[in-house]
Amino acid sequence: MKVFQKIRLLLVDDHPVLRAGLSNLLGLEPDIEVVGEADGGAAAIAMWSRVKPHVGLVDLSMEGVDGIETTRLIHKEAPQAKIVMLTSSESADDAARALAAGVAAYVTKTVDHEEIVATIREVHAGASNLRKGVRGAARSPDGMLSPREMDVLVQLRKGSTNAEIGAALGISERTVKWHVKAMLAKLHTSDRAGLVARGFDLGLLKATRPTD
Repeated sequence: MKVFQKIRLLLVDDHPVLRAGLSNLLGLEPDIEVVGEADGGAAAIAMWSRVKPHVGLVDLSMEGVDGIETTRLIHKEAPQAKIVMLTSSESADDAARALAAGVAAYVTKTVDHEEIVATIREVHAGASNLRKGVRGAARSPDGMLSPREMDVLVQLRKGSTNAEIGAALGISERTVKWHVKAMLAKLHTSDRAGLVARGFDLGLLKATRPTD
């Protein structure tokens, strides 16, 4: 007989009232168990290794250490951690920054509760590069890269192969190669590592530049 295992969820938000409300709502789901609540990045790091969640639901805007830095710190301790970023920001640029930092999904608070729950389940099952409730399309600071090229750049930063990028974005490997070729010409660089370096130089990947 197969044993039913709940999704272990860690909530990270520095607003206690909002955090408690989320905990109450998500705790009603039959397949989700809220195993911890952290009031910021530092607390999340300490709690992650102790409660061993399957998924972290992290707010973007927090005092001191924001959600993007919290994600970076969690991944430093637990590289395979799965993070869903829940935020009031519908900015495509914020979504691009968060995905570049390693979150699996970027979800705005404008979506309904069922969509948040569905995203947690998708990420737990292995989905990544999800955007829900985001308005507009992100572009590079100088407007040179298209939204899809920026998606590819985010995946290149992760070290993904063309096949992996195609699978993550739902496009063919041939299309990925075409985008990479176009980006090489636009950014005047000769290889994939150069594209990532130029991404940092342009500011798009600045938030995720390794510091350790």
